[in-house]
Amino acid sequence: MNRTISIVLLAIAAGLVSGWHFRGERPHRQLQAQAVSQQLLGDEFSPEEKVNIRVYESVNRSVVHITTMSARLDSFLLYESPTEGAGSGSVIDQEGHILTNYHVVAGAREIRVRLFDGQEYAAGLVGKDPLNDIAVIKIDAPQESLLPIRLGDSSNLRIGQKIHAIGNPFGLERTYTVGIISSLNRTLPASDHRTLKSIIQVDAALNQGNSGGPLLNSRGELVGMNMAIASRVGENSGVGFAIPVNTIKRVVPQLIESGKVIRADIGITRVYQTEKGLLIATLARGGPAEKAGLRGFRLVRTQQRRGPFVYEETRVDQSYADLIVGVNGKKTETVDDFLTEIEIRRPGEKVRLRVIREGKAIEMEVMLDQAR
Repeated sequence: MNRTISIVLLAIAAGLVSGWHFRGERPHRQLQAQAVSQQLLGDEFSPEEKVNIRVYESVNRSVVHITTMSARLDSFLLYESPTEGAGSGSVIDQEGHILTNYHVVAGAREIRVRLFDGQEYAAGLVGKDPLNDIAVIKIDAPQESLLPIRLGDSSNLRIGQKIHAIGNPFGLERTYTVGIISSLNRTLPASDHRTLKSIIQVDAALNQGNSGGPLLNSRGELVGMNMAIASRVGENSGVGFAIPVNTIKRVVPQLIESGKVIRADIGITRVYQTEKGLLIATLARGGPAEKAGLRGFRLVRTQQRRGPFVYEETRVDQSYADLIVGVNGKKTETVDDFLTEIEIRRPGEKVRLRVIREGKAIEMEVMLDQAR
């Protein structure tokens, strides 16, 4: 009798708990099931097993199975052949927004999402950020079928910390694997010769179809989104990677609001990476950098008379250009370092550049504009 009463009281208390999502606080019904499930688990499970069971039961219904249909041009027969793709995603609100990797839905003509209850819905692309491999899609499903995942904090992750992954490898829905964080702050190649930064490396078994699925801490909170595996054969090799949730929290609200990430622009159109810093080659006319007084290469025209003829020559004076060596007190060594410092800021913010001009170090302040 006392056991029954305690379970009921526990369920009532769990009903008062709510989780934070992108669209404010909503009751998280999975927490009720989690609390009751933990109370029902007896001594037959070890403490570690109880944690695993709790994490899975609290989150698995927030994970969706994504399938796509694309068209690929056959170069020999010159016709479009349909190709299928699959991945995972996480419900992030009760309006039907689903978080996944951009590469899961890139180029898809048709996107379908299957929820935990087996119901399948057509999805549309809401927003994409190819640079960070993040996308948001949306389905029209009943609110009671949409159980948003809870967001954690990736800034306090530690190597050796236990993590949990749920996804759909090889179409096997809501498969659960466990591992640890193997490393932090990895970099991976991205689009446009850029790199993904602050990537989480894990040893949990990830395979094709896990992309877009959640990486979780032992409280069942999303701390990353699984995105890639390091393997020559495309199957698990004990090295997987995930995008940190703090990047996701910064990007996703913009994708929902405007369909893209609004990035800042400094108006420097070309630089050369040298051992000493970034040498400015060209500036956008009328852009922030030019208005602030930064200097790029200068064209020098000279005339020479040879007999009755006058020849005009043009040479590039690189010594006139500024050499960028730091941004906001941080040393700048690569183009990617520089662009990252600019793009994490909003249009209208100011940045302080440290440049070398004619052998002397000077500080210059530039107000950023919106990237076009």
